[in-house]
Parts: sequence; C-alpha cells; structure tokens
Amino acid sequence: MAYLLPSEFVTKMVDAGESKIFMSTRDSLIRAYMAGAILALAAVFAVTVTVQTGQPLLGAVLFPVGFIMLYLMGFDLLTGVFMLTPLALIDKRPGVTWKGVLRNWGLVFVGNFAGALTVAALMAFVFTYGFTSGPGPVGTKIAGIGEARTLGYAAHGVPGWFTIFVRGMLCNWMVSMGVVGAMVSTHVSGKAIAMWMPIMLFFYMTFEHSVVNMFLFPSALIMGGHFSIADYFIWNEIPTSLGNLVGGIAFTGLTLYSTHVRTAPKRISESAKAALSRVS
Repeated sequence: MAYLLPSEFVTKMVDAGESKIFMSTRDSLIRAYMAGAILALAAVFAVTVTVQTGQPLLGAVLFPVGFIMLYLMGFDLLTGVFMLTPLALIDKRPGVTWKGVLRNWGLVFVGNFAGALTVAALMAFVFTYGFTSGPGPVGTKIAGIGEARTLGYAAHGVPGWFTIFVRGMLCNWMVSMGVVGAMVSTHVSGKAIAMWMPIMLFFYMTFEHSVVNMFLFPSALIMGGHFSIADYFIWNEIPTSLGNLVGGIAFTGLTLYSTHVRTAPKRISESAKAALSRVS
C-alpha cells in the first residue's frame, strides 16, 4: 500500500493547495467541470441502486466509485479546494493571497455546477425518453429528494437552515478526509481504500454535499419537483456550501496542519530535565 506518514502527506496537502491557486483559468474550469459531471453520474448510480434494490446502504457503498475516479484523474471538487487552498495561505507560501484563494473557489464552483447541470439535463432526457413520458421511479425519487431537502428544511425556519449548515460541516469533514486519503498512499489500491471509507459514511448519513446537490436539485426541478430555484439556493445550496467550507478547513485541514506541520514543542520528561540540570 506504500503508506505515507502524516508529516509527509500533510505537506503534500499544502503543496496541492498552492498548485490549485496558481492553476490557469482554463485548467481550473475543465477539471472542475469533469469533477462535477462524474460525481453527478455517481449520484445517479447510487440512487438507481437504492431504488432498484431497496437498500440505501448498498447505494452508499457503491457511490464512492465516482469520487475515486475523479480524484485519480486529478479533477477538482469545491469541497476539496475549500480545505486545501487555505492551507497554502496559512503556510505563507510566496504569492498566495486571499484573492487567489477566492478566485480558485469561484472557478471551481462554476465548473462543478456546469458539469453537474450537464448531467442533470442528460439524465432527465434519458429518464423521460426525450421528455415524452414520466420520469420513472428513479426520476421520481430524485424529485422527492429535492422537495424533502429544501421545503422540508424550510418548514423548520431558521433552525432548519442551520441544520443544513451543520450537515454540510459534517459532510466535508468526511469528504475532505477522502481528499486526504488520495494522498496517503502511492498505490492506486491504497488510495481507493482510503478514499472509499469516509465517502461511504457521508453518503449513507445523508449529509449535505454542495456538488452532489448541484446535480440533485436542478435534476429534481427538471423532473417535476415542487419547489423553486430560490428554495434550492436559500434552503440548500448556500447553507450547504458554507457548512462544507467550515467543516473542511476546521475539522480536517487545520487539525492535520497544526499537529503535523506546525507542531507544538515536545514535552521533556522529568528524568531529562534532571539530566539537563546536572549538566548545566
């Protein structure tokens, strides 16, 4: 498996964050577009498995194949750059600024959304046979998810909004662990195993992932979900994205960086202190 030590892969995390900040606009958009599209296909796959088998756990077990594929290809998700790019700023890498970090986030958001929206339109066409029939059981399930995870939260008012925010935090705690998992091994098998575990957990727990939702909710609207675009942004995408941002950097990025790069001074045992006092 060729496991890397935390001090080694955390340095790779900072390097990756710096690299993404200085990436060209074209490359950032293409990589983000493909990541959004592949993750959207994985979401369709997982929902299809769940509907056809009646086993949500099986859908969650299989969903990580999309995440693994896109990271092995070097594509970028908003949830990943939320965690990686601030580390380059905190590490004071030359030329790294908040403007560069925000630019990267904006490009990846646009690319992810475009890719997810493309798949939403294509799959709606497939489910409805070119919009000539109803969406079928999978399309109906997606439409139901869209309603439940917008209007369902809205029914609770402000506590509902913060519930989405917290679910977004918990989601990117796990998803960013998957991003780190891609760096802990130099073998494909090791990377895949390390990525698979936290991604399965977030999907089965129905935590809120901003990029998955970029597919689910537009797709639900296309296939007859009874909620509005404003409902989607106010009662899902905005609090989810903010929660993803906080969860990724606070629970994963900063914890790993602070204890494996900016380590605190080591404690000295009493016997070592006594020996030092005798020498002095």
